[in-house]
Amino acid sequence: MEFDDDTARAIAALRRDRGLGVSEAVNELIRRGLLARSARPPFRQRTAPLGVTIDVSSVADALEVLDGAATR
Repeated sequence: MEFDDDTARAIAALRRDRGLGVSEAVNELIRRGLLARSARPPFRQRTAPLGVTIDVSSVADALEVLDGAATR
């Protein structure tokens, strides 16, 4: 199995520092990545009132309302 240079350096450093085998080091790095990702707050879409009613049954009309006729 081949690793990219940055990944190989991280594996080598973890093996050296903690005395792990390759599989153990790779598993540890994967677990760290999974934990870091789950620590993020969930995405929330922010909305703001536009003061405009938009009929979304026609995409072209909706874009004209949002962007203006000049963008056609």
